[in-house]
Amino acid sequence: MIIIFSTIGFLLTVFIGGRINLNLKFKKEVATLFAQSKPIQNKTFFYQQLIGLPEPVQRYFKLVLKEGQHYISYVRMTHSGQFKTGAKKSWVNIDGEQYATTQKPSFIWKGTTTMFTARDMFICNTGRLVVSILSLINVVDGKGKAYDQGELLRWLGESVLYPTNLLPSQNLHWESIDHLHAKFTYNYNGMSLFYLVTFNEAGEIIQLETKRYMDINHLETWIIKLANYKELNKVTIPTVFEVLWRLKTGDLSYAKFNMTKVEYDNPKMF
Repeated sequence: MIIIFSTIGFLLTVFIGGRINLNLKFKKEVATLFAQSKPIQNKTFFYQQLIGLPEPVQRYFKLVLKEGQHYISYVRMTHSGQFKTGAKKSWVNIDGEQYATTQKPSFIWKGTTTMFTARDMFICNTGRLVVSILSLINVVDGKGKAYDQGELLRWLGESVLYPTNLLPSQNLHWESIDHLHAKFTYNYNGMSLFYLVTFNEAGEIIQLETKRYMDINHLETWIIKLANYKELNKVTIPTVFEVLWRLKTGDLSYAKFNMTKVEYDNPKMF
């Protein structure tokens, strides 16, 4: 019995130590994120900027932003939800914490379940995905061009949470399709990314579709579904997300998030 309790105590000590070490890494990565991006100074949104944009895009910005809205520089957010690691895997509960910057495209997300912790990031122009079992052993540490593309796409798609980032700029351009659809392209650091955007009649973006690397060799259709728009901190954003791959074998939904907190221009950890 003494041996059993000693073993359990040892394992708990190792687990707690691993969790502390992972949290310290995350804290350091967040500090790097905020240090490499500056606040956006003296940029304000006015409806006049929308002249010439596709009609559904104009409806969207008139819905989600107010005249005189300052451009968002920093975002911090939390979410609850469910996640699955494969088509035949079960859904597990997940809690997420995320930070993003806009002057320099960057984000870091930490998702925590009872079994694993994932850190998804695009920092200093580099994408990375790290998955740790019980906060101790890295079972995934993905890097390279496919991850650079995929993580920048995630940051870009999540701009619906910081929508001044979707206004036309030197890097971002909108194209008209029809009354409920438009396309935008984003060029950055040698990458050219795009999203096909679906709007509803109210002007809400309800779906974003693009091509993302599902592994290091294969581009697949990647979709973000959006719902339950609410005004938070004077910005109207979706609070329900579903993320899926549209494959030849059918849709593979793997993330369902509910935003619990979204704050702007406070570059600090929660």
